[in-house]
Amino acid sequence: MNSKALFVGIDLGTSGCRAIAIDAERQIQGEARCEMPEPIQKGDGFEQEPDLWWQAVDQTLCQLFQQIPAQQVAAMAIDGTSGTLLLCDAQGKPIGPALMYHDARAHAEAERMERIVPEQNAAHGPTSGLAKLLWLQRCLPTENVRHVCHQADWIVGQLSGRFDRSDINNSLKLGYDPIKRQWPDWMGHLGVLREWLPKVYLPGHSIGTISDTIAARFELNPSTQIIAGTTDSTAAFIATGADQIGEAVTSLGSTMVMKVVSAWPVFAPKFGIYSQPLGNYWLVGGSSNSGGRVLRHYFDDQQLATLSAKIKPEKPTELDYYPLLGPGERFPVYDPKLAPRVEPRPADDVLFLQGLLEGMSQIEHQAYQQLAELGAPYPISIRSAGGGANNRQWQTIRQQQLKIEFCEARQQEAAYGSALLALKGIIGELKHD
Repeated sequence: MNSKALFVGIDLGTSGCRAIAIDAERQIQGEARCEMPEPIQKGDGFEQEPDLWWQAVDQTLCQLFQQIPAQQVAAMAIDGTSGTLLLCDAQGKPIGPALMYHDARAHAEAERMERIVPEQNAAHGPTSGLAKLLWLQRCLPTENVRHVCHQADWIVGQLSGRFDRSDINNSLKLGYDPIKRQWPDWMGHLGVLREWLPKVYLPGHSIGTISDTIAARFELNPSTQIIAGTTDSTAAFIATGADQIGEAVTSLGSTMVMKVVSAWPVFAPKFGIYSQPLGNYWLVGGSSNSGGRVLRHYFDDQQLATLSAKIKPEKPTELDYYPLLGPGERFPVYDPKLAPRVEPRPADDVLFLQGLLEGMSQIEHQAYQQLAELGAPYPISIRSAGGGANNRQWQTIRQQQLKIEFCEARQQEAAYGSALLALKGIIGELKHD
């Protein structure tokens, strides 16, 4: 391997894209980002045009390659939002919009799945990738469909020309069996066509090289490897440096994701809990619908910063909120009809924001308690990732609620975690200082 080789991680979210390049010593050599429009809401549905993703990735890579020599890039890995799904034809052209991770319109499909999908499988509920696939099959013309893609898969296809590749973590909510490492036979009873499903790789393993078109577009070495990535929350977990049993990471992004390293998997879809392979261990956790999206519904970034600075964590509000944007929760309570609890609203916005943060901290506490009750280790330490990790008042509230040691994350950006996977794909196992 070239001693000057670089490794690029691409993180694709709902509102933007970020890319980070690291060297073999895991030091950041360049980073870039690009915003994109938020998904469009249609009742319980949330849609986004996949072309927006590629436009954002293209612009982000153009910015990145102004900082680093593109010819030195040895590998790239991509992470995307978990459960975001689309159908496309043989050339990767989308057939209809993508259904986003929190799209919950597939209620009828979810009810049908309950009679067939094993309890231990991660594909449960209307927001699962499998429910979305069944809805798309029912509501869109399918004669030209050749591939089912997650968000990260589709970007892999744009880079490599192969739209039939995925990673095990993104594939869990589509029904993939992480123990047997295969697509289950019962999927056929739901009418899923096996030929549409991708070949699944472990994160950090090579799945091909970039296409000649992309090599020319960005002046990359044609031998640049595309490495299997993961979901955005798992990439953020990897970025923090947590890798020992009992070490946990709470990702405070658009949603809240709580995960802990375990020696064994825990599957409890009834509680929104699933497990992903992480090297020799398992990453056990789940995602709440509460999080930054709720905060930004009420306040912009400047207001959040100004109001947060005035919060007094030592004086709890006792408002007892469960902050959601609309009905429905995934974890630590699985209840598609759970109503938001954000009232009464104080006249003082500082107290209102503090109440929201206290409610989210309680959700985090309940999540780790639920994981422990079902067999995962209770956290020995917690690292924080995502935009909310920089809010010191929120961290103090969380520490008061959880009473667990909080450790500094090595990095908080999911793109850094994907860059580490790109590095792993070339040199082997991840190792943290």
